[in-house]
Amino acid sequence: MVIGAGMAGMAAALFASRRGIPTVQAGLTGETLYASGLFDLYGVSHGSSRVLIDNPWQGLQMLRQDYPNHPFCRVSNAQIRSAMDLLTGFLEAAGYPYQGYPDKNARLITPVGTIKRTFRVPETMWTGVLALAAKAPCLIVDIRGLRGFSATQIVSTLKPSWPDLKAASIDLPWENRLGPKYAEQIARGLQAEDARRKLADAIRPQLGLAEYVGLPAILGIHDTETVRKDIVKMLGVSVFEIPTMPPAISGVRLKAAFDMHMPGLGVNAFYHHTVHTIHRRRDGRFVLEIGRTKPETTVMADRVLLATGRFLGKGLVAERRGICETLLDIPVCQPENRGCWHREAFLDPKGHAINLAGIEVDNRFRPVTATARPVYDNLYAAGSILAHQDWIRTKSGTGLAVATAYGAIEAVADGLDDNPKG
Repeated sequence: MVIGAGMAGMAAALFASRRGIPTVQAGLTGETLYASGLFDLYGVSHGSSRVLIDNPWQGLQMLRQDYPNHPFCRVSNAQIRSAMDLLTGFLEAAGYPYQGYPDKNARLITPVGTIKRTFRVPETMWTGVLALAAKAPCLIVDIRGLRGFSATQIVSTLKPSWPDLKAASIDLPWENRLGPKYAEQIARGLQAEDARRKLADAIRPQLGLAEYVGLPAILGIHDTETVRKDIVKMLGVSVFEIPTMPPAISGVRLKAAFDMHMPGLGVNAFYHHTVHTIHRRRDGRFVLEIGRTKPETTVMADRVLLATGRFLGKGLVAERRGICETLLDIPVCQPENRGCWHREAFLDPKGHAINLAGIEVDNRFRPVTATARPVYDNLYAAGSILAHQDWIRTKSGTGLAVATAYGAIEAVADGLDDNPKG
């Protein structure tokens, strides 16, 4: 049983299915809508110093030397590569391919004009990585009425280091309603060839000498590369997407890929369901009551993997008595008291101690007690609920989720090999 449907839960269910392990999954997929679509692995050094990481594999090796309690220490670089390959292979088969360099982070434009390091980007955004590296003549286009994305802001921020960059704003002929425009509605409209032609017609007068065109991430929901290549053909220049502010179309695409294709792998999926109760029987098996607003289905599982996240995913909750795990009351590693949770400055470069709180696990990703003994031999955990990591600060969210999910499922599979009867 995989509890959670964020990136760690989805990755765990995917890896379990590839291993031939019968799997049930329950969780709310809505938080995926807030995903940027970028797969960070390790972009900023862990600890009090803030060093930007170009080679994530070298960075992870140094991390393991300096911080032996970090969850990345429980998986090797080879395992992380395998995990990333499995995830991106699944997404490519689902019609949402990814690109990246083998041994370094890519650099791409953000919706506010800054530069971000990340490990894997959707194929629709990859040409933007190449355009930025070459500083080639490029046109950034926004759409009037689409909030949270300004071509002028992006260009004004990047112009000093990228002289051949210019901005343009266009109207969409088929979106002539007054008021704000919504990225998802535009993206769904661009699934039609006629809408793509009208978009190209609106951009063409602004092109000038541009060799690349950057657009907000609106190029369809399904089969996005077909949409992008069609517009490339119409304009005669390279076209790329720039991530937008959440909730973003890239998150919608990931959610759609998981929702549509995970059940086809044999995963018995209960999306939009939560676990209402869980208890462990004398024979060691778990009994879980799951449902939408109340218990609707009973699941009996030989093994359970917690991928419930931290505070947003409700895997952890902050109370007056401290930070608690919500399902099994597993001990949480946390600061001594509430007064130690935060530093005075919100953007303190040293980070906040509360962001390192979570469940401690052994080398098999089993949650442990204060005496370092497994809470249960058949209980595992993965993702942001794990202690001793600050995924937001180190730009390692997807990497941490996918790597620890892979490690946990490998441990489950090893246990099945050792004890095939359960």
